[in-house]
Amino acid sequence: MTELRQELKEKIIEQLNLEEFAVADIDDDDALFGDGLGLDSIDALELIVMLDKDYGIQLTDPKEGKEIFKSIAVLANYITANRTK
Repeated sequence: MTELRQELKEKIIEQLNLEEFAVADIDDDDALFGDGLGLDSIDALELIVMLDKDYGIQLTDPKEGKEIFKSIAVLANYITANRTK
């Protein structure tokens, strides 16, 4: 699980061009949106594409996405339970 959390942090920084962040700057329980990393709706779309491409997870319900993208820890738990790749 720790490896997956590390991998997610790296992918989020790379995919969303968050050059001002290092992996060490992101805590597992930091909010991804709002006061945490400050991601927006376009970033959410990119995360949805990443989930599909890298883990075989397709999100279709926006409410579900809102819950899943609360933090790295929540996202990692969801991927572990639902990944197909």
